[in-house]
Amino acid sequence: MKLLSWNVNGLRAVLGKGFGEFMATERPDVLCLQETKARPEQVSLPLELGGWHAYWNSATKPGYSGVAVFTRELPLAVTSGMGIDEHDSEGRVLTLEYPDFMLVNVYTPNAQDELRRLPYRLAWDAAFREHLCKLAACKPVVFCGDLNVAHQEIDLARPRENRHNPGFSDEERASFGRLLDCGFVDTFRHFQPDMAGAYSWWSYRAGARARNIGWRIDYFGVSTPFIPRVEAAEILPQVPGSDHCPVGIRLR
Repeated sequence: MKLLSWNVNGLRAVLGKGFGEFMATERPDVLCLQETKARPEQVSLPLELGGWHAYWNSATKPGYSGVAVFTRELPLAVTSGMGIDEHDSEGRVLTLEYPDFMLVNVYTPNAQDELRRLPYRLAWDAAFREHLCKLAACKPVVFCGDLNVAHQEIDLARPRENRHNPGFSDEERASFGRLLDCGFVDTFRHFQPDMAGAYSWWSYRAGARARNIGWRIDYFGVSTPFIPRVEAAEILPQVPGSDHCPVGIRLR
C-alpha cells in the first residue's frame, strides 16, 4: 500500500502543473493533500482521481488552509477536525479509519513572523498530540502532512541562521520531540538517520529549490509498534508544482 502526502499550496493551481503526470507515475493508493485552499465544489478534479473516495476538510475562511484525502479503499469512518472549536475552523485535520490503522492528515499552523502565533501553535500542538494518543489507544496511527517544523539541524540547510525563526524555534522543535516521545516514529529518519540535504520545502526566493536550500517539514509518522509494517519512506523532490514536494511511505 502506497501513501503519499503533499502540501500543494493551492489545489486548483497545482492541477495545471503536471498533477496528472505525477499521479500516473506514482500511482498512490492514498493521497493526502494539505493547503488545498478550496472547497470541493470549487475544484474540477482530473480524470486521475475519478472513482476515488474523496474527503475534504476546508477552512471557514475562503481560499485558506484546508486538507483533503483521496483513497482507493473505502475507509470505515472519517472524522473532520479534533472536536475542539478553537482549533477546527481552519480545516487542518482529517482522520480516516482503516481496518488495521488510523490515518491522520494534518496541516499544522505556522508560528508566523517573529513567532507572533507561537502560543497558539503550541496549544494546537498539545491538542493534536492528545488527538493522536487517543487514537493510538484504539489502533496504530499513521499521521502525515505539513507539520511546519524542522525537528533537527540536519532537517534544514541553514540551521544556525534560522535558530529562532518560525518552524525552527526551540519551542516548536521540543514540541515535535514530545509528540515522538508519546510513541511515534519519524519514518524518514528511521530509514535515513544521517541523510543530509533531504528537504520537502523550499522558499520561492533566490532560487532556493535549484540550490537545494530547503527544509524538511513534511512527515509520515507512525505508532512505534506499527514500524515493522513500513517498508520504505521517501521524499520526492523531483515533483514540481508547489513550494513543497510530496513525501510518502509504503506499507507491507
